[in-house]
Amino acid sequence: MSEPEESDAEPSAPDADPQGDPFLRTRFAMPARPVAFLRRERLVSHLDQALRTPLTMVNGPAGAGKTLLAADWAAARETPVAWLTTDAAGQKPGVFWAYLLEALRTCGMPLPAGIGCPADAGRAPPTLLARLAAELSALDRPVVVVLDEYDRVTDPEIAEQLEFVLHHAGDGLRLVLVTRTEPLLPLHRYRAAGALTEIRGAELAFTCEEAAALLELHGLRLPEPATRGLVERTRGWAAGLRLCALAARESPDPQTYLKEFEADRTSVADFLLAEVLRRQPAPTQDLLLRVSVLDRFRPDLVNALTGRTDAEPILAGLCRANAFVEHLEQDWYRLHPLFGEILRAHLRVRAPGLETELHRRAARWLRDSGSLTETLGHGAAAGDWQFTADALVDDLAIGWLFAGLRSDELGELFSRMGPEAAGPAAELVRAARELARHEVDRGLGHLRRAEEGLSAVFDGTATAAAAAARRGEPLAGAPGPVTGWGPPGGEPAQAQARLTWALLEALAARLTGAPARAELAATAAETLRGEVPAHLLDRHPELLALLLAHLGSARLWAGRFEDAHAALTGAAGTVPGASTALAREDSLGRLALIDYLDGRLAGAERTARAALTETERYGLPQPSGSGMGRLVLAAVAVERDDLDRAQALLAEAAQPHPALLDPVMEAGRAIATARLQLARGDIGAALATAGRTVPAAVASPWAEGQTALVVSAAHLADGRPETAVKVLRSLHTATPACTVAAARAELAAGRPPAAIDLLDRMSPGDRGGPAVTVRALLVRAQAADAAGDRAAASRLVALALREARHDGLRRPFTEAGPWIRPFLGTSTPRGAAADAHGHGVRPSDGPPPPLVEELTGRELDVLRRLALTMSTQEIAADLYLSVNTVKTHLKSAYRKLSAGRRNEAVRRAREQGLL
Repeated sequence: MSEPEESDAEPSAPDADPQGDPFLRTRFAMPARPVAFLRRERLVSHLDQALRTPLTMVNGPAGAGKTLLAADWAAARETPVAWLTTDAAGQKPGVFWAYLLEALRTCGMPLPAGIGCPADAGRAPPTLLARLAAELSALDRPVVVVLDEYDRVTDPEIAEQLEFVLHHAGDGLRLVLVTRTEPLLPLHRYRAAGALTEIRGAELAFTCEEAAALLELHGLRLPEPATRGLVERTRGWAAGLRLCALAARESPDPQTYLKEFEADRTSVADFLLAEVLRRQPAPTQDLLLRVSVLDRFRPDLVNALTGRTDAEPILAGLCRANAFVEHLEQDWYRLHPLFGEILRAHLRVRAPGLETELHRRAARWLRDSGSLTETLGHGAAAGDWQFTADALVDDLAIGWLFAGLRSDELGELFSRMGPEAAGPAAELVRAARELARHEVDRGLGHLRRAEEGLSAVFDGTATAAAAAARRGEPLAGAPGPVTGWGPPGGEPAQAQARLTWALLEALAARLTGAPARAELAATAAETLRGEVPAHLLDRHPELLALLLAHLGSARLWAGRFEDAHAALTGAAGTVPGASTALAREDSLGRLALIDYLDGRLAGAERTARAALTETERYGLPQPSGSGMGRLVLAAVAVERDDLDRAQALLAEAAQPHPALLDPVMEAGRAIATARLQLARGDIGAALATAGRTVPAAVASPWAEGQTALVVSAAHLADGRPETAVKVLRSLHTATPACTVAAARAELAAGRPPAAIDLLDRMSPGDRGGPAVTVRALLVRAQAADAAGDRAAASRLVALALREARHDGLRRPFTEAGPWIRPFLGTSTPRGAAADAHGHGVRPSDGPPPPLVEELTGRELDVLRRLALTMSTQEIAADLYLSVNTVKTHLKSAYRKLSAGRRNEAVRRAREQGLL
């Protein structure tokens, strides 16, 4: 957001949007409430909180009464409310902001001419957003903006821009989102800060008392049991209640009608069909019955299902006549849900077998002209599994079975696919389903059968490479790091199926711990780039994200950290969205693991925390994510001696996504668990956990090394230093951490010269992060103390404390043993004692000073981040506060803790049990 506004904005408000079209004034008008509208005070009172929180969300299904509630509430406000119904305006940033600015002007908010307006439909000038936020923040009273049908806004850029304005407008803006879906905003942060008002579907549902009042407005009075039955039948759905009330009002005996509706769904359906269809001509009745198999439809699709050519005027007429046909957007329509359900039931009676044929026709039309999700749904409903599997594979959408909001839905859909579906596409789908559930052997069987079906179009090199990988033969000329797609080449025949095979092969290689096979699969995918239509790759960014995540994890298992880092960074940097969230979370978690294995706890913690936000923000079904981020945080917590937190994090990571439960994950869990058990003093359990075998095609050097570290530490803790020495000497490759552990074991075995010699032989480039260097310093300090050189030992302990401070290391000092205790009170400069975090240690001659007063929740939030060595700017960004506000909270916390600086405040907060 650094481009000059002069090239993007005009000096005054335009009369048209950036596309040159005049503003549609209906988008700024609040919908009129119907005559029989029921004002529900409990919801209005809840919505009044919108004046006290920056963000309000009214979220519920279609027909739940969201818009009418918001319009009724807004109309009663003393101050003007800017209303915008998002439509096509929600698709392009420039158009969206042009409409929002016009909505503000329409409600009477004076915007200075210098605000400008977007000149490009596809983008909004960054400086315009900054000026708007500044203008809003300067208001004496906040302006209320209602964005109706916000679920139509699907561009993440718009959501990011809206969040920017909302954040920087401060108390000058109250934003109300009326939506059917969860908006792409960091709602968890607003919830945590108490800055979000929410009204959801359950709250929007009518109670029995409200339903009775609504029926009375329609001239209907029912006994309480009848009203309760109607509410149960409709689940309090506003549109369903109104539909029933309207139909009952036209009946000679409304109460009897509603009793029948409650007691006998079939007879009620027959009655409703007669009431609704009786004024329609026979061709229109046939059209309505046929489109009842569709969730939504447009004239061309209706013509394909009916064999007609005049669907467009018929649908428009039905919509104008309020004949239970609703207009969505552009030329899309849908039936009222309850009416559609009744029509489908009647269709099955009136034309048995036609429903299957209609689904088949719809699937074929949608495959060329519509949504893939709808295509798959109709193909499955028609029982045409060959077509449905082909559609999924041809669209390169196999990643949907692993990632995104539809993964469970698609897995359930294809679970109904029978053995009659044959061919490579069907086998690839079966392989994906099995691998997604961690049924690796079954998945491999289907993958091999798919490969056999595709072998005729594979070039000889790829086939031979795949066969060699399965036999476990070494590679000739192993490929280098793969971080993106290679140059185009090859023929287009079955390219999507071959690329799908490569992705699943990479996943299978990852799950079986076979890095060579993963490299071959990635190389095969790289060569297929030019054979696949570019728009498919753009449509499915999850394909590249998953492939790089699988490759990076396989390389990580092999101990090739640099190559793994390249692939995982590529996966983490793919296009944000629900479809890529799983791969990005997984990759960030494994990048955090690399930092942890290198002994860099602060970096590991930051990356692991970033991983946790990836799947949470998109509301993916649970268990979502690999859980690697939580495992790394658990391991970091052990190093900080926060054992209860480590246990809680391990429990939270107990159910990773099945498709990501690979050897890296299993080894990571075993090592983190064993370290925790060892820290708690349960040596036998630690040895048993560390000794568990992780099935894999090849051994992992870092997994072996980390296991040896735990086992040797357990033997040391149990008084068996010679055994600890032997464990570490048996390693084929010694990492810096293993070398330091071996030196510690030699020292414990009574051989200080051997310990120092091991440390001296380490090159400067092999020092590792603080978790390694701190332990090395403590080995040298213990050796110096044993030699009687207390001055040298004191200096080395002081260095270790300073090195440990940034990462908050405690464990190395805890496991060092009794010899270190005398040095902890005298090793820091100017006589200040220090704990394992490098913070001052309170002298033992008195309790900590009492709190002046209790800390507020926000002060504790700031203090917790302070304990993580976050800067003031980082704390402000993480909590969505200004830097000055953070400083204010810090000063207040210092005062209450009787502290003069950061380290002292954190130490006293720990002493008081606040952290």
